[in-house]
Amino acid sequence: MRSDPRSDSSGITRAIRDIAKGIFLCILPTACAALFLSSAFSAQQINKVVAITVDGVINPVSAEFIEKNISRASDMNAGALVIELDTPGGLDTSMRSIVKAIIGSRVPVVVYVYPSGARDASAGVFITMAAHIAAMAPGTNIGAAHPVSTGGKMDKTMSEKVTNDAAAYIRSLAEKNGRNADWAEEAVRKSVSITESEALKKHVIDLVSPDLKSLLKEVDGKKVMTAFGEKTLRTAGAEVAREQMGWRYRILNFISDPSVAYMLMLLGFYGIFFEFTNPGTIFPGVAGAIFLILAFYSFQTLPVNYAGLLLIILGLVMFVLEIKIISHGALTIGGIISMVIGSLMLFESPEPMLRLSLYIILPAVIMTALFFSVTFSLVYRAHRRRPVTGSEGLVGMEGTASSEITQEGGVVMVRGEIWSASSDEAIGKGEKVTVEAVSGLKIKVKKRR
Repeated sequence: MRSDPRSDSSGITRAIRDIAKGIFLCILPTACAALFLSSAFSAQQINKVVAITVDGVINPVSAEFIEKNISRASDMNAGALVIELDTPGGLDTSMRSIVKAIIGSRVPVVVYVYPSGARDASAGVFITMAAHIAAMAPGTNIGAAHPVSTGGKMDKTMSEKVTNDAAAYIRSLAEKNGRNADWAEEAVRKSVSITESEALKKHVIDLVSPDLKSLLKEVDGKKVMTAFGEKTLRTAGAEVAREQMGWRYRILNFISDPSVAYMLMLLGFYGIFFEFTNPGTIFPGVAGAIFLILAFYSFQTLPVNYAGLLLIILGLVMFVLEIKIISHGALTIGGIISMVIGSLMLFESPEPMLRLSLYIILPAVIMTALFFSVTFSLVYRAHRRRPVTGSEGLVGMEGTASSEITQEGGVVMVRGEIWSASSDEAIGKGEKVTVEAVSGLKIKVKKRR
């Protein structure tokens, strides 16, 4: 009996269909599981927010801290970076560095003026205008962004140039993010400042929120334009990874305070001076060098007037010269005046947080005058004092002739010791003598007058 070819072909087709169906049924659950896990993983990655706090002056330390966390948020594929900001302002160079980092960020950056009572002034306004989302807490204010000189007074032309540059810069930032560019320019030119409710009405900021949790809920779903394209924020219920300033940043931020930098400089001078006047003590010199290096690090973050620094050094020199030159106190008075004026000039800025207080300057100057006067006086007197030990210490001392003394020789008792002696004049036994010179183990004496 011969088989039907069509029947064989139909059987093979059914077998192939069954095998394909089995493979599809095996692959489908695996593909769905992989797709689900991938979506869940992506959601988990996106549903994470990095939050940092910047409280204080905008300086190279805070700039580095913000830039580092923008990079970290990008590496974590975070949904956003929230900067809780409370600042009186700071350095223009540090502000511009932060603005560049925000503009170039892959992750949306939210600047949140927080907590209640916080302010966002001067350099902080530029940073807020550059943010993808700008928010404020109730009871906060923003503004007063007029540029100020940190290295001496500017003439009218230079002041206009700096103001025009800052106004154009903040206007471009505001326009880029669809905010009130006219108000931003007024904040620079007229130093205007407004509350959080006024800022919201004038569209200077995007929203007012009482806390971080509410903020993340309110910005959820908002679309922002980053340097890498449009991003949709997914922040509602997000896991918040809070990054704190480590010990390194805290120490660097602490020594960048003008008062701390000033004291570090003085301590450095104390240590170096003590080492020079007492060679071999080692520790004061090492400590002084470390203090001076830390002070000079601080100076690069502060508006230092080097004329003030030179006046301080001149004052120290006057304190030292007072010991060697009879001026009847004129050099000490000059040193105090020079140091006080130099200290007042050292950090020249209209911002109070970047200036030294008289409550710090006056005690520091008085203590410095006492330190240098007392220390150098003791050292100078020690160097001038006649040696009291060794053979040199015998010169000028008195003794008693234990025998007759002539040019050929004799014996004397000096300081409880018996010495061979000679004299240009005849000295009888028992007479009092004075040592004139020492030559090896023999001394030359004369009668005590």
